[in-house]
Amino acid sequence: MAAAELPMVLVPHPHVRVDKKTLNGSPFVAGSKVPVRRLWAFYRNGANVDVLLKRYPKLGPAKIFDALAFAFDNPEVIEADMLREEEALKRENVATKPATQMDLPFSAKRASRRS
Repeated sequence: MAAAELPMVLVPHPHVRVDKKTLNGSPFVAGSKVPVRRLWAFYRNGANVDVLLKRYPKLGPAKIFDALAFAFDNPEVIEADMLREEEALKRENVATKPATQMDLPFSAKRASRRS
């Protein structure tokens, strides 16, 4: 089954790409395959930019800020992309946890284990 089309991007950003051949057309950070929806989900659930930089150090601050700005400027695209991902996961019967419950490799819980 083909993935549903996303709404048109109204405000392009220099560090965000949309290519139907990459990630089924989901907006992603240029030079990576990190979908904007993933950064947006972490941010929306309380992760600040420093946390995102630790999670995705190769992106750098400009790309992370630009991806978040893209999400703010194109909320319909991001909402549709997140819904499309959720529906695809349901079709595949994949159990998911909300982003707020996801363990990040640098969480305080894990940091205490390293000590």
